[in-house]
Amino acid sequence: MSTMFNASEVLQFAIKIEENGEEFYRNMAVKIDKDSIKNTFNFLADEEVKHREIFKEMISRVENYRPAESFPGEYFQYLRSYADEHIFTKAKTMKLKMEEINSALEAIRFAIEMELDSVHYYTEAKSLIPDSQRKTIDKIIEEERRHYLKLIEAKKVA
Repeated sequence: MSTMFNASEVLQFAIKIEENGEEFYRNMAVKIDKDSIKNTFNFLADEEVKHREIFKEMISRVENYRPAESFPGEYFQYLRSYADEHIFTKAKTMKLKMEEINSALEAIRFAIEMELDSVHYYTEAKSLIPDSQRKTIDKIIEEERRHYLKLIEAKKVA
């Protein structure tokens, strides 16, 4: 039996990604002593808040949209599995990981993984969003890519 859900639920997953990211960055900004890394994490936390607000606003405008599929629910089932494995599992392990992280470099490495997971999720989710809102998702994907690059730069000084 396939799990059916709609575009607003896809956006709810996106909101959860952003909440997880903000929590991680805020906690690491407190934990890390190096000012440049602390500033990077605070900046990224603020960015996650902006993204979360964009997704919340998008939820209010979503249309009933169904992507082309081989069988009913195929794409939603895939995305639900991805969300369960990478978003919600990562949320559970993130709290443990935050306790284990003892250096800026470890924090940055974990953050890089989170940003890449976000890019992947949003890229996949884009086809489930109405055409009228895909440019917004593209902008967020581009911002997540910039976050990745910002973390790569921070890694060089960590």
